[in-house]
Amino acid sequence: MTFKTYSPLLSEALAARGYSAPTPVQAAVLEPEAAGRDLVVSAQTGSGKTVAFGLTMAPQLLDENGKPLPARSPRALIIAPTRELALQVSRELSWLYETSGIRVATCVGGMNPSVERRALSQGAQIVVGTPGRLRDHLERGALELSALAVVVLDEADEMLDMGFREDLEELLDATPEGRRTLLFSATMPKPIVALARRYQRDAMRISTVGEDRGHGDISYQAMAVAPADIERVVVNLLRLHEAETAILFCATRDNVRHLYANLTERGFAVVALSGEHSQNERNQALQALRDRRARVCVATDVAARGIDLPSLTLVIHVEIPRDAETLQHRSGRTGRAGKKGTAVLLVPYPRRRRVEGMLRSARIAAEWKAAPTAEEIHAADNERLLTALLAPVEQEEADQTLVARLLAERSAEEIATALVQAHRARLPQPEELLTAEPAPRTPREGFEQSAWFRLNIGRSQNADPRWILPLLCRRGHLSRGEIGAIRIAARETLFEVPGQVAERFMAAVRRTATDEDDGVEIVAVEGPPRAEAKRNRREQGGSHRARQPRQDGRGPKGPGDRAHAKPFHKKRPSPGRPER
Repeated sequence: MTFKTYSPLLSEALAARGYSAPTPVQAAVLEPEAAGRDLVVSAQTGSGKTVAFGLTMAPQLLDENGKPLPARSPRALIIAPTRELALQVSRELSWLYETSGIRVATCVGGMNPSVERRALSQGAQIVVGTPGRLRDHLERGALELSALAVVVLDEADEMLDMGFREDLEELLDATPEGRRTLLFSATMPKPIVALARRYQRDAMRISTVGEDRGHGDISYQAMAVAPADIERVVVNLLRLHEAETAILFCATRDNVRHLYANLTERGFAVVALSGEHSQNERNQALQALRDRRARVCVATDVAARGIDLPSLTLVIHVEIPRDAETLQHRSGRTGRAGKKGTAVLLVPYPRRRRVEGMLRSARIAAEWKAAPTAEEIHAADNERLLTALLAPVEQEEADQTLVARLLAERSAEEIATALVQAHRARLPQPEELLTAEPAPRTPREGFEQSAWFRLNIGRSQNADPRWILPLLCRRGHLSRGEIGAIRIAARETLFEVPGQVAERFMAAVRRTATDEDDGVEIVAVEGPPRAEAKRNRREQGGSHRARQPRQDGRGPKGPGDRAHAKPFHKKRPSPGRPER
């Protein structure tokens, strides 16, 4: 299917940008029955909706000859939730309407308002902006909406979630009655439906969101890792994929700052985006990614809204998204416009069940994989190097002279070795993961007088030595060799440390207790650990049998606890014995 645009000039602009066929949302808004009508469009991020509403509002901007319609003030208003998205929309509409002579003005927070007012006074036909800045220009008289023919609410659900309802209502109330209203939203919650009912007339409903809410062009992966290994896994993922552009999502600006510093120290070309950065700093960071001067972006959710990077192929959820919608919004930065992408969730072992529920809610089938090891990364490096070196090359005269000199002074094997080493020297080194070694489980020298401790997590909370061991080392400031046997029960875990370090271990545990450990508690075990082990075995396998009353009525079998024995004595006293 080819584009059926309102103007040949628009078709030429699309062809120059490499557009050969419309995406589903673009085809839907160009259907004859959608012409001139109010629209409510459900479309995922990255589906080509900017070009879609840019094309469908062409009749309100251009005459039959493709020239701008005369107007004293803007004829189209596009409202977006964030500065980044507004700037992206402005760039898209600028190239789409460049040959038509349409002028686009952008009004966003963080920019010079006097420059924006000057652009508005010079007669821009399209105005793109964020709700707060547009409302400010409206109240100051710089934005005139009396000639408006079409208004677009882009990512309307995000705007309502961010608290822009009053701004939107004031802007829409100032528009003429006869204008078209196009509402684009990835989801359709009740507030969006109410907004559409109030400001639209006989709106046509268009949905290009399939039953599978996950992006079809995104490969989802989940990796259960030890909390102490998360940054190391991030490094290994970046090294394994060697993505042209990758974005790493963190929950807070402090975490963005910390991860940015660590990756920079390891040799990655990184930029950061968070609420503490100015608009100028954000623009510079995004431009560095587009220019390939940087390949990795560390960002918070709010700072990354509306980012569109065509070369973005890898998204890493360094910290778990707060809900399924956030998961999809983050992941939707990649896999856009038919391109393939990968989204990886790093899941601390205790939170695996929560993430599994989130994936079910989002109807996303993620592949659970092990974190990449240094050996896997070296193997991938070798394959990439071989592919690059064995690819056909054109020899220039200057190169031939240099090659001849090298061959005269060194053997081919020595030159190849130097080339491989030079290639590897430019790459950040992979990280050795704490989970790579098996956890010790048998008594060793120094544990003759050991002290035992209890964790309040067991198999029912996905307890596993692979993440318990790093947790104990981090919380207790011990080495791997100072952790002895680890015994995992249904709802708790016992472990031992040498007696001479037990007091130091417990003091460190108290100092390092934080909310980030998800309620993990470590306490000393009073009494011999053998009794603890017996109780654990009853909970794991014999708990049902242990609570069955004996045939003689004397309470539970085995060394059960007395809380169960007393009720049996009261209800069924043993024959031949007086009840006490």
